[in-house]
Amino acid sequence: MTRLQKTIVLLPGDGIGPEVTRAAAQVLGDCAREFGHGFTLVEQPIGGAAIDLAGSPFPEDTASACLAADALLLGAVGGRRWDSLPVGRRPESGLLELRRRLGLYANLRPVRLHAALGSISPLRPERARRVDLEIVRELSGGIYFGERGRRGEGAEERAFDTESYSVREIERVARVGFARARARRRRLASVDKANVLESSQLWRGVVNRLAPEFPEVELEHLYVDNAALQLVLDPSQFDVILTSNMFGDILSDEAAALAGSIGLAPSASFGSGPSLYEPIHGSAPQLAGKDCACPIGAILSAALLLRESFGLAKEADAIEIAVDRVLESGLRTPDIAAPGTEIVGLAAMTEAIRHHLAHALLPAEGYGWGV
Repeated sequence: MTRLQKTIVLLPGDGIGPEVTRAAAQVLGDCAREFGHGFTLVEQPIGGAAIDLAGSPFPEDTASACLAADALLLGAVGGRRWDSLPVGRRPESGLLELRRRLGLYANLRPVRLHAALGSISPLRPERARRVDLEIVRELSGGIYFGERGRRGEGAEERAFDTESYSVREIERVARVGFARARARRRRLASVDKANVLESSQLWRGVVNRLAPEFPEVELEHLYVDNAALQLVLDPSQFDVILTSNMFGDILSDEAAALAGSIGLAPSASFGSGPSLYEPIHGSAPQLAGKDCACPIGAILSAALLLRESFGLAKEADAIEIAVDRVLESGLRTPDIAAPGTEIVGLAAMTEAIRHHLAHALLPAEGYGWGV
């Protein structure tokens, strides 16, 4: 068995970020010990914590460590205490700068409903059982990075944000979407607003031009408003969704809610440098320090890291199976609680997952469950 030596930079960030990151790091440590891998975990500040410590949401020391790492695991950034700062100096700008410095242009958000959580999905049970899809979101362009500003005064003051994409930006994320679909059920839904937006017309044209390179993948196009509707009506029709930065931001939160809770959803961001992994939930400062946040999104992000960046499929499978087993046992953090379930805190949920993981990993050469 190949033993890996890898450096993972931990970016705990703000609010519940340090708590969920610590939980994920413990699970990574369990996998490393069992399989003999050498994971060096290096913690660096980002977001509001970095502002307080170094005066910048993304200090140069953090940037240097991230660029030298094999993979990154982020908690969350942001909080009301920094809301009075100018937009470019707030904690969230540290995350945008991280994406820019690492050349991260494609965000992957897998959404799967755990069978034991069907009762908390807003969908009817027969529809909830069919939630299993991926959203590939363009991450470095679009309206979040376009020209913005304000003009005029008084009642004539006008604010603007510009949606802008180049052919190159669309091509590179579209190839990721096609590749993910080819490896799954071979269906790709490209989501845009081509009936209104010039940028979406370019998006659709580029995606259509690339389609012949992936003849095994069935391509369809949907307007974003219809896509939002179809996600609720019949999520089973989707395999991989490809879309722009803002549309992906919105649709992935909707899809996560269908699966029960945003606290369960992991994500990965790919580009020219090390890949970044993070739960898609926010920093939830009102929950910080209360041992009540859900660590599952961060733990599943660690599983994604092992599979996507390090090629450790067995270890990733074992983590995901451990999460499933804990949920099947009836343990719940408050955000996913339902009648008849046992509510526990973050620490107890983490320990339960680690306990089931130990059984999934023994013996290391042959898992007790089919994976």
